[in-house]
Amino acid sequence: MSKKGKTPKTNAIRFLESRKVPFNVRTYPWSEDHLGAEQVTEALDVPPDRIYKTLVTVGDKTGVIVAVIPGNSELDLKALAKASQNKKVEMLHMKDLLATTGYIRGGCSPIGMKKDFPTYFSAQAEKKETIIVSAGKRGLQVEVDPQDLVRVTNGTFAEIDVK
Repeated sequence: MSKKGKTPKTNAIRFLESRKVPFNVRTYPWSEDHLGAEQVTEALDVPPDRIYKTLVTVGDKTGVIVAVIPGNSELDLKALAKASQNKKVEMLHMKDLLATTGYIRGGCSPIGMKKDFPTYFSAQAEKKETIIVSAGKRGLQVEVDPQDLVRVTNGTFAEIDVK
């Protein structure tokens, strides 16, 4: 599935492999001080609209919701609330991220979380041949067809972000 060499095993990668989803592994150096999408974009030398960040939120009616948006965009909480049939959505507290998803900040992937949460991908992703998302570990990304991501996460494309 990945090109050359041994594929590191994370929950996200095992999840993709078990569902026979083609992907390419991308690695980059990281540091505690630089965990944002901008640093990933620079390290992988790709346009900012190819790197997608995973944000975890909580809706007042549905509970945990996952949003996947381009690294150069901001999440529109009102739009996500509307798409997910909530009145209000707020960011999950950082201290709850690991217990909720199984992932840490800077390594949170929309793939292979502890539970299946409603997942919304930016409508921008639908137009891309591939996007790059976290593989579930800092310094490790996977490049995947967004249609495959939506299929394996039971996700939905929606207008949830603003530049």
